[in-house]
Amino acid sequence: MSAPTPRETRRVGRKPTTPGRRARRRQGALTAALARPKAAPAVGNAPSIKEQALDLALIGNCRIAALVNPTGRIVWWCFPRFDSDPVFSRLLAGDEEKGFCDVVLADMAKSTSSYIRNTAIVVTELEDHHGGRIRITDFAPRFNLYERTFRSPQIIRRIEPLAGLPRVQIRVRPTHAYGRPTTGSSIGSNHIRYRGGDEVLRLSTNAPLSYIAQETLFPLTRPLALVFGADEPFEGAIEQTAREFEDHTRGYWHAWVRSLSLPFEWQSAVIRAAITLQLCSFEETGGIVAAHTTSIPEAPNSGRNWDYRYCWLRDAYFVVQALNQLSTTQTMEAYLNYVTTVAAQLHEPLGPVHSIVPGEHLDEIIAKGLAGFLGMGPVRVGNEASAQVQHDVYGSVILAATQMFVDERLPRMGDETLFKRLEPVGELAFDNALKPDAGIWEYRGRKRIHTYSAALCWAACDRLGQIAASLGLTARARYWSRKANGLRKEILARAWNETKGAFVGALDDTELDASVLRIAEVGLVTPSDPRFIATCDIIGEKLLRNGRIMRYTADDDFGAPETAFLACNFWYIEALAAVGRRDEAREFFVGLLDRRNSFGLLSEDIHPQTGALWGNFPQTYSMAGIINVATRLSEKWEDVWCRVSS
Repeated sequence: MSAPTPRETRRVGRKPTTPGRRARRRQGALTAALARPKAAPAVGNAPSIKEQALDLALIGNCRIAALVNPTGRIVWWCFPRFDSDPVFSRLLAGDEEKGFCDVVLADMAKSTSSYIRNTAIVVTELEDHHGGRIRITDFAPRFNLYERTFRSPQIIRRIEPLAGLPRVQIRVRPTHAYGRPTTGSSIGSNHIRYRGGDEVLRLSTNAPLSYIAQETLFPLTRPLALVFGADEPFEGAIEQTAREFEDHTRGYWHAWVRSLSLPFEWQSAVIRAAITLQLCSFEETGGIVAAHTTSIPEAPNSGRNWDYRYCWLRDAYFVVQALNQLSTTQTMEAYLNYVTTVAAQLHEPLGPVHSIVPGEHLDEIIAKGLAGFLGMGPVRVGNEASAQVQHDVYGSVILAATQMFVDERLPRMGDETLFKRLEPVGELAFDNALKPDAGIWEYRGRKRIHTYSAALCWAACDRLGQIAASLGLTARARYWSRKANGLRKEILARAWNETKGAFVGALDDTELDASVLRIAEVGLVTPSDPRFIATCDIIGEKLLRNGRIMRYTADDDFGAPETAFLACNFWYIEALAAVGRRDEAREFFVGLLDRRNSFGLLSEDIHPQTGALWGNFPQTYSMAGIINVATRLSEKWEDVWCRVSS
């Protein structure tokens, strides 16, 4: 008898689920649910600069967003909206000490930093060698006021003495024009105006203005507040107002979290992912950005530096999934309205990426005033992918819009009028399904008929058929079903590679690609299809690098990829669960959760060898992945909490 293959060995060695194992899993689920996130590590135990470079917390209010490091330095803030010129740009300034705001504690010995539980408020404590201690609280105000949400483009920083006689420097060094130091400033009665470029940044404060302007070291003997925002007079007592805004903002987030639908397990991870996803939503239009940064390299010195402060239509399906799981219907509805607004503009081909305000151009340029993340340029502004041909966008739009026809929670559901607006998108999907495109990975130097793109085009036709049937439009249902059936047959025949024993990344091709793990999720095949099971096995062997799934391993425009795209790892987990390998999926998921930074956030990529996070941050795909996978894998509340001792 011949020796078993690695896949056969894995199957033979898999233990059956027994009552005892189920009980242990329920107990493990209870332990996971009761676990609490940890604060950021003390400075004395901090890893190297490259390892901790993305150990950042996100604060925001759905109008602006900023990144704060574990010692309380604000290193990134685009003002006055997500995709604006950064007034704090230290994250991409290389070795230059510009573009930041921090509080320097003299003779500092250690620091701790964490979110206030279930909020977007960050608290950092600094302690010196003499027992002096201060607390820095950072947030963007968001709360209900006069029957609407107050979300001004402000960052509020409160600085309080806690012990001893701490001495501090408050340093404010803004930039404009993507990295040019803002040297023009003027001091008023209780504010400093920083002039540069099109925007004027105003700092209103009860701190000594001359000490801030000169970066003078002084003893902190009373609470201070810094309010950064538009060049408008600040009404009210600054410190008292800042304290009240913090209380209101904390109350807002606590109420928001209470409204979430959560799985039993991994609740703190899901809550943090949910808040982060909400902070990536530009509430004015409903658009959700892929990340809040530009040009964090996908891998060290790779040149794979892109601007992600925009809205990718392919994110729509995954994000709507996550928002639906959480029952955050208002954010989901606003996002669906954004997607349908973009899709309705069919006077030109539907692009894959759009501004947070639809219709604005995203021409790509190089910002020469910034050296790049850890000095690894270039820094790009805008994104050339907006002009690419990526056919999966048609399916992404219709998959997202399908929610509007089935979700009874929405005050305005999809109807025949919306269906007719979507049909031209479906026609484009059908016409382009079997034509070459740049694909989901946005290749800049080649085009192929990518399996994922073709599958999403099929999904567009399939869902239109289902929507038509639900609306009683029998003739249109037959029309779209015929188109979907014809596409499905050809895609499956040409995407399957007999030699590889797997579905491959492009029709009539040979290269493996993790994006094909999504074809069962969208319904092109069933999870029980032997071809899909075989594909999961092959990808788990050939694309695995030190426990992480690569999106592909073949050379692309920049050579062989070095880091693993985190979304692919979440797709692999979902595929494992779908084919019945639930225990493996859970183990893989826990391993990914362990790689979050100390604030519970993930970027776009992870290095398989070092475990360091790379790529733009925080990544919507990754945070939505936490939500979707946790919901799928978690034990049910009634199976754990009510019968945990059985």
